[in-house]
Amino acid sequence: MEKNQEIINDLKLLVDIVNDGKEGYTSAGEVTDSLELKALFLKYAAQRIAYAAELKQHIALHGGESKNEEGGILGILHRTWIDIKQALSSREEVAVLGAVETGEEAALEKYDQILEKEILHADHISMLQKQRSGILEALKEIETHQVRLEKL
Repeated sequence: MEKNQEIINDLKLLVDIVNDGKEGYTSAGEVTDSLELKALFLKYAAQRIAYAAELKQHIALHGGESKNEEGGILGILHRTWIDIKQALSSREEVAVLGAVETGEEAALEKYDQILEKEILHADHISMLQKQRSGILEALKEIETHQVRLEKL
């Protein structure tokens, strides 16, 4: 029973993380005027919605539930950071991309911590690895856009 509760708690943490990402991408899309970045942020916000649904399915399989749709405290801090950077920076897109990058790095760190418990999460390890890969791909794409904007 204790092991099952740990699984549920870990997955709920990841629901918070992916919802933080969804909220962060939504906020980033609201502060940029770039149509290209808006589309990119919308794509990754939708990806995080799908990730949350997958995680909630596995939480339910273990007898738990997660009603969280908005993220945890990290999401609030992430959105605040984006707002502050946007207000202080004359190069908004670079600042927004930097904030998103910070959020993605934090998400990867949490996924890595949970993936270290490979035996505990054996029944959904491939889903967690797939989601982590998607977050890493998003991070790389964000970094590519940031480097390109910094060169302008």
